[in-house]
Amino acid sequence: MTAPDRPGVLAPPPLIYLSFLLVGWLLTHVVADPGLGLEPQVRRYAAFALIIGGLVLEGVAVGQFRSIGTRPEPWKPTTALVTNGLYRFSRNPIYIGFALMYAGFATAMDSLIALALVLPCLVVVDRFVILPEERYLSGKFGADYDAYRSKVRRWL
Repeated sequence: MTAPDRPGVLAPPPLIYLSFLLVGWLLTHVVADPGLGLEPQVRRYAAFALIIGGLVLEGVAVGQFRSIGTRPEPWKPTTALVTNGLYRFSRNPIYIGFALMYAGFATAMDSLIALALVLPCLVVVDRFVILPEERYLSGKFGADYDAYRSKVRRWL
């Protein structure tokens, strides 16, 4: 019996980010959250900039997948490597975009707790999404992926 043609990630990455954000929101209402200490107007602009920046980054990165005819969802088979555009600078611009959006929503909520939870969220994404993806891509694309991985950073 052959292994399925997919990386076997823990969960869809948007669900992981959303779960951590919801836990942060809940903790904000249970524990005394000092907030971010920003003026409301500054907080709104910062949140807006982070959310829009993350959406743009994620949208461009997903568009690069679509342009070469492969799926960006890590729980579905990959048919080609994306190594140009944003992927010349980071192997995971979609996850960076999600992290920016997460930070924007945590900022909008004025929650230091939610914002701090982005770090453990990134550890979970790194260990339980990115590592299985990289093993899968290395197994599927061999030397081509390994050469790409040696030239381009995982995050930034």
